[in-house]
Amino acid sequence: MCSCYPWALLGLPPPWYKTLEYRARVVREPREVLAEFGVELNDATRVRVWDSTAEVRYLVIPRRPEGTDQLDEAALANLVTRDSMIGAEVLS
Repeated sequence: MCSCYPWALLGLPPPWYKTLEYRARVVREPREVLAEFGVELNDATRVRVWDSTAEVRYLVIPRRPEGTDQLDEAALANLVTRDSMIGAEVLS
């Protein structure tokens, strides 16, 4: 985990999030780890694991849920969770 983790936005990460075992497992079996969070992806969904460094940052942007075209920015922001921001939840 890099120093770029947005603590102010997402709060402190859980202790297991920084363990070498978890980080290695996410690289080896990302679909299985996501499934443990309740995220089931179809076979057509490509999963890529990227690690942020001091020079490179990655941002997970949650997919806009269907049927939310009428919502304003504030209402949409209320739908976003910590898990959706780290890619461990699919908004529906």
